[in-house]
Amino acid sequence: MANYLLIYMGGSMAETPAEQAKQMEAWGSWFGALGPAVVDGGNPCGSSKTVAANGSVRDGATAGVGGYSVIKADSLDEAAKLAQGCPILAGGGSVEVYETFNAM
Repeated sequence: MANYLLIYMGGSMAETPAEQAKQMEAWGSWFGALGPAVVDGGNPCGSSKTVAANGSVRDGATAGVGGYSVIKADSLDEAAKLAQGCPILAGGGSVEVYETFNAM
């Protein structure tokens, strides 16, 4: 079984506290359904900077990453299938799924 990085892109945040609570409930339900496949529930991402090869630093990033999680699955296809239930999809966002491997 390998680990897979889920990168959350785009989507929208609910405006009212009641809608936000409903979104958080959806995330909790989804993570609950994933069960032991969740390695690291992750976190949302905030401000960013980009460091170039020449060492220069600028504010912001081009990718627009909203957050991440790490799950385990038997294959990339299975990880993508698990990602299909992600609540960010309901808000117009997407999930990028990457297989990770031990390099060290």
